[in-house]
Amino acid sequence: MDAAVKITSELIKKKTITPEDDGAIKLLTNILSASNFSCREIHSGNVRNLFARWGPKNPEKTIGFNGHVDVVPPGDTTLWEVDPFSGIVKDGEIIGRGAVDMKSAVAAFTAAAVEFVDGNKPNGSIVIAITGDEEGEAINGTKAILQWMLEQDERVPHFIVGEPTSKETLGDMVKIGRRGSLTALFSSSGTQGHTAYPHLASNPINSINTLITSILSETIDQGSEHFEPSTLSFTTIDVGNVANNVIPAKCEATLNIRFNDLHTSETIIAWLNKHIEKTNKKHQAHISMNVKVSGESFINGNSPFVKMVTKEIKDTLNINPILSTSGGTSDARFIKEFSEVLELGLVGKTMHKVNERVKVDEIISLKNLYKSILERYFTEEI
Repeated sequence: MDAAVKITSELIKKKTITPEDDGAIKLLTNILSASNFSCREIHSGNVRNLFARWGPKNPEKTIGFNGHVDVVPPGDTTLWEVDPFSGIVKDGEIIGRGAVDMKSAVAAFTAAAVEFVDGNKPNGSIVIAITGDEEGEAINGTKAILQWMLEQDERVPHFIVGEPTSKETLGDMVKIGRRGSLTALFSSSGTQGHTAYPHLASNPINSINTLITSILSETIDQGSEHFEPSTLSFTTIDVGNVANNVIPAKCEATLNIRFNDLHTSETIIAWLNKHIEKTNKKHQAHISMNVKVSGESFINGNSPFVKMVTKEIKDTLNINPILSTSGGTSDARFIKEFSEVLELGLVGKTMHKVNERVKVDEIISLKNLYKSILERYFTEEI
């Protein structure tokens, strides 16, 4: 069995529902240590993370790979063809939670790095950074690794994140940026009362309804050179009311915005505050807002590093990849503050689904692609 396939199978056997580790970090540590990677576990909160480096500290050329071993819950396991944590290879595929997102990529770049350093003496260093906190709050994962790297003066100028970025065929899309993400919780306070006497109450639903209509009636933007138009989605409206004859005292609504590089979280918050102010004035209401920013938008552009990776994809897979900023957020949003980062991984059609699966041949192809990128990185000027 190919090393990348074997590691994928072993990782899937680890029940790493975020933020549980179940021995996944130890498994990778043992594999990397055997090939002279210097490994350091970084614990933050209840999360185990791994920083591994082959080669000297901070040479001119250092390339890193980033990924996560934590997964979302499998859901109803009776709907799965196999035990989602069995790691079974069946009919040329591995079916299991995390097969696509993203234990196969972790296995692929781990195996690629081991094969490369065992057969070469690169003029630089290779770093592998693995977290168990990407599917959860993402507070104690890659952010903690990067903070530790900063404190230890561990510099990595170029990172590849192994998220499933491909659309139809391996390598057909590379993510060179991501939209920002912001979630706003609106809360409107009113006065509870009897529905037969609405003049004696103040219904907070009315002001929230006006606010939602006001926000949705305005187009944020038409998109930018590298980004699609920003999007807004209201995801909850809640009053917690179990009685149909009582006007509630409070109404809440949740909004998620994915914004492009025409905005920052600060400009989006200012825009939302204008809508709140207008609505409060109209209804003499008291709407407040609590905001959580998951990440800012960013774009790398077609840099020498991006050009090197895309050229290797073309040479290895005979594909001209699309340079994209689509999709949600990833840990690249943290790495971009420290390094140039791009994302390259498997086709993501089955991630988070029942019977999440990946073809064995695609795992091997991804490993070979990562290995060929390493070969080019250490022989060309970047």
